[in-house]
Amino acid sequence: MTGWVVRGVGMALVHVVARVVLALAVAAAPTRGSMLQMLTLVAVLLVAIVWGALDGIAAGRRGEADATDHTMVWLKASLVAGVGAGFLSWLFTAVANLAVSANSLIFEITAGAAFTVLLVFVPATIAVAIGRWWARRGVDDGPRRRSADPDERRADSSGGAGDDTADTEVFAPARDRS
Repeated sequence: MTGWVVRGVGMALVHVVARVVLALAVAAAPTRGSMLQMLTLVAVLLVAIVWGALDGIAAGRRGEADATDHTMVWLKASLVAGVGAGFLSWLFTAVANLAVSANSLIFEITAGAAFTVLLVFVPATIAVAIGRWWARRGVDDGPRRRSADPDERRADSSGGAGDDTADTEVFAPARDRS
């Protein structure tokens, strides 16, 4: 299986398990529904953040050789998670007569899936970026030559010096002639 399928199915299962646990907990303690909803939301977010951060850290350690576009991986995974979690939640309600969802199948695989997509995609991609940064923060990109001559440093930062294909020429700074 490809990485996005594993992530999508995994996040769909996390979301469905969280909704089933929420339904059971609300049935046991109906007055605590809002707090339990927030806790399950945070739990799903934390799983997406941790999984995304682990992806980012692994990619950062591999360095420039890593050609994986984690944005697309997590976008596909979140689409699978959204539609899959919506369908499974509706199925639990229909078959097991468990109050996981009070919505129709169409709602669950469209609007409910859109919410799940955002719930998975946004934190995971932010966590991938932070994980890459975290893994590469101590890595030196290579030796850098620093010149003592300020004119040479200015020419190096302009991008034209040392490049034979440049169509511009770098001139020394104009001096005040008064």
